[in-house]
Amino acid sequence: MKKVLVVFGGVSSEHSVSTVSACSVINNIPKDKYEVFMLGITKQGKWWLFEGDPCDLPEDKWMDSNKCKPAFISPDPSVHGIVILEDGSYRTQHIDVVFPVLHGKNGEDGTIQGLLQLSQIPFVGCDTASSAVCMDKSLTNTLADANNISQAKWASLLSRDLTDDSLSQIASKLGYPIFVKPANAGSSVGISKAKDFDSLKKGAKNAFLHDEKVIFEEFIQGCEVECAVLGNDEPIASVVGEVVPCNEFYDYEAKYICQESTLHIPARLDQCTQDKIRCEALRTYKALGCSGIARVDFFVCNNGEQIFFNEINTIPGFTSISMYPKMFKASGLEYAQLLDKILELAIEKWSEI
Repeated sequence: MKKVLVVFGGVSSEHSVSTVSACSVINNIPKDKYEVFMLGITKQGKWWLFEGDPCDLPEDKWMDSNKCKPAFISPDPSVHGIVILEDGSYRTQHIDVVFPVLHGKNGEDGTIQGLLQLSQIPFVGCDTASSAVCMDKSLTNTLADANNISQAKWASLLSRDLTDDSLSQIASKLGYPIFVKPANAGSSVGISKAKDFDSLKKGAKNAFLHDEKVIFEEFIQGCEVECAVLGNDEPIASVVGEVVPCNEFYDYEAKYICQESTLHIPARLDQCTQDKIRCEALRTYKALGCSGIARVDFFVCNNGEQIFFNEINTIPGFTSISMYPKMFKASGLEYAQLLDKILELAIEKWSEI
């Protein structure tokens, strides 16, 4: 029986989403094939081995438990697992594969992936370089441009370069409305839609609270669609899903709080357009060096005549309402089967290196 370590929480604005995703993942991993260990990271950065009920993960109820022990992933390949501190001493636990259910900074940006590559423990998802590239929207957009992947016009700005003049130049280049996004954040945290200079300035200041670099993107009028990709050398794409947000755009509230956002799986698009989106999702996935899993998002305009790449998520949400597992379920792969395949792909990839 393979030993799986699910890492959750993290020092990130998406800590709460991670705990919900991890609860769902842990409860659905096939127990006849895998023994699951849970390693939680608090918002303050403390690491704990949790030996309680995974249903206590949401809302950080697990931290109130007496079933936590200090623990960490050892970077030493000879350990190949975690070090657990208890009773004034320590013990080690061998781990076969790690599933980092961590969204956003410190979990999706190559940091923990680097630690896992040092430890030589197989892990789910993209490697260090690809994770870092896909997390930083300016790097993602730069590579997309280099690979002739259609996307909105964009610009980036560092916090030290924020002035009225720099914002005016961006507004002249992109035109209003403009989407303002932290370069390294997910779940639509810190995103705003600016319709004039005052809201552009306000949006930029808000985005800089979440990151030192901010991305500005031309507004694209079209429907929002997503496609889940699974695989290493020969990835496959799921059916296409469509998002109809309850708010003006698919922000954090529309994703996780508001119950009125509508999801259409498959998307309300003709088959030819859906096939084009799936092809673009695979092309983008490969161009950005992805492996394991990722969700690729697009805008579709003019009845499918134009498809614009929006963003890519290398550790997409795995909650009960998340699009990634829903799209693969619609493609014929049940949740438990999907998790099994994801873990197999991780072991397969890193065992070959």
